[in-house]
Amino acid sequence: MKFIETPIQGLWIIEPRIFEDERGFFMETYHQEKFREHGITAPFVQQNHSHSKRGVIRGLHYQTPPFEQGKLVSVTHGEAFDVAVDIRPSSPTFGKWFGITLSSENHRLFYIPPGFAHGFCAISDAVDFFYSCTNIYSPAHESGIAWDDPAIGIKWPTISPIVSLKDIKLPSLNCINN
Repeated sequence: MKFIETPIQGLWIIEPRIFEDERGFFMETYHQEKFREHGITAPFVQQNHSHSKRGVIRGLHYQTPPFEQGKLVSVTHGEAFDVAVDIRPSSPTFGKWFGITLSSENHRLFYIPPGFAHGFCAISDAVDFFYSCTNIYSPAHESGIAWDDPAIGIKWPTISPIVSLKDIKLPSLNCINN
């Protein structure tokens, strides 16, 4: 398992070792000690699975204290462009985003700690997206930022985004800080 640092502190790309043979493949997606060595110590307490069609953008979502979540995300079928936005007010990278392509071909995982908004765009015909969370979902603490906020400037890889009405109504980044 290889941990790759990103330009934003706390975000990790994780490349598992893949063991392939004529039967298929095996990979380890979580190892407590290896994660702990990289500062990822919170236990994962909830797992989610979403299925999306090409062009769907989900996000940018986060939860407020005391239900903020870290997420370990991966794609088990298809391909998605995954994004994390730093919303930690005291961070030198506040408002900056980092994106990575996750797919069932590259087997990469992406760790997003609490203090980030998260979203993704389905870039294949169908995407199965799997995420483990460090806190349970709390509807009362659910929040988000507009996926197309020009202050953030995410370059989504789609011409015709499909976005939920709920996500269309999310505020800009500067509204959550006021």
